[in-house]
Amino acid sequence: MAAIAGQKSRLTWAVNISVVIMVVAWLIPTVGLLVSSFRTTDQISQSGWWDAAFPVEKAFRDRIPGDGETQVDGKYVLTGDLLTNGQNAADLKSGTVIKAFGTSGIKPDKYKAGEVADLGDGGTLVVNKDGSYTATSATSFEGSGPRVYFVADMPPAFTLSNYKEVLFSDGMGQAFINTLTVTIPATIIPILVAAFAAYALAWMEFPGRGLLIAAVVGLLVVPLQLALVPLLRLHQEVGIGQSFLGIWLAHTGFGLPLAIYLLRNYMVGLPRDIIEGAKVDGATDFQIFMKIVLPLSFPALASFAIFQFLWVWNDLLVAKVFLPANDGSKVMTVKIADDLLGSRGGDWGILAAAAFVSIAVPLLVFFSMQRYLVRGLLAGSVKGG
Repeated sequence: MAAIAGQKSRLTWAVNISVVIMVVAWLIPTVGLLVSSFRTTDQISQSGWWDAAFPVEKAFRDRIPGDGETQVDGKYVLTGDLLTNGQNAADLKSGTVIKAFGTSGIKPDKYKAGEVADLGDGGTLVVNKDGSYTATSATSFEGSGPRVYFVADMPPAFTLSNYKEVLFSDGMGQAFINTLTVTIPATIIPILVAAFAAYALAWMEFPGRGLLIAAVVGLLVVPLQLALVPLLRLHQEVGIGQSFLGIWLAHTGFGLPLAIYLLRNYMVGLPRDIIEGAKVDGATDFQIFMKIVLPLSFPALASFAIFQFLWVWNDLLVAKVFLPANDGSKVMTVKIADDLLGSRGGDWGILAAAAFVSIAVPLLVFFSMQRYLVRGLLAGSVKGG
C-alpha cells in the first residue's frame, strides 16, 4: 500500500537531505567568495577564507638601525620597536603580536618572543611580543644593526578597498553602460525571432516542419566555439565586423536554438480548442499569435529571457571576439579581466569583489522573474509534442 493517494513517500527524508546537500554545495563557494571580497590580497595569500576571523601568521625580515646606540656597563645597546618604527611598519596592523624571532632566514622562529638570542662575540638580541627590542654588542654597531627575522600574528582585517577599486576604476561606468547596450538587445531580439518560429513549428502545417524541428534540436549540441571564427569572418565580409550590431547578431544566433526549442514545446501544450476556435471565427495566424499564443506563453518567454540575460551579461568569450578592443567598447567582464586583473589574474580580492559587483543586476533580474522560470520550464518539458 505504498502508493496510496495522499500518503507521503517514505523517501521524503532522502529527498530533503539531497536538497540540503546541493544547497550547501552551492552556498559554500559563494560564501567563500563573499568573504574573500572583503580581504586584502596579502591575507588571502596567507590563509583560507574560513580562517578570515582569526589572526594571520606571517614572517617578516627587518634590520635594526645602528644609529642611536648607547653604552651601558661597557656594552653598546640598541633599542626600538619593530612594529611601529621598523621597515615593515606600514604592513603591520594595530594589534599585531610577535610570536617568535630569529637571526637567520632559515629559522625565523628559532626563539620565542622575550627569549635572548646569541649574536656571537658576546652580542645578544631580545625581541618582545609588543615589538620592542634590545640588541647588545661588545663593539660598536657602527651604524648597522643586526638583521632580524620575526613571525607575527596579524589580526583579521576587512576592507572595502576591493569594491572601491572595482566600482570607481576609470572606465567602469562606461563598461556598465556597454554591458547593458549588449545585453538588452541580445535578449530581446532572439525572443522576438524565436517566438514567431516556435509558433510556426507548433501550429502551422508546412513541408519540412519535422526536419526543421530536428535541425533545431541538433543545433543545441553544437559548441559555440566552433562558430566563433567563421562567424567573425562572415561579419567582416558583410561589413559589420567587430561592432555592437555584430555581437547582437552573434548572441541571437547562439541563443535561438534553445529559445525555439523551449518556446515551441510550450506552445504545443497550449489548449488546442482555443486556437482552433479562433481559426473558425476567422482569425489569421498572426492574430492568433499576437492575441492568444503570445500572452499565454509569457512564462516560457520569461524563462528564456532569464537564461539569455544571464548568459549575455556574464559572457567574456563572445565579447572578446565580436567587440573592438578599445576602452569605449569594453563590457564589464572584459574590463575586469583586462584592466583590473591583468594578464596573470592573481589579485583574488579584486576578482571576488568584481564577481559580486557584476552579478548584482543578474540577481535582480532573476529574483524578479524567477516565479515564471519553473512554470515555463516544466510546461515546456512535459507538454511537448
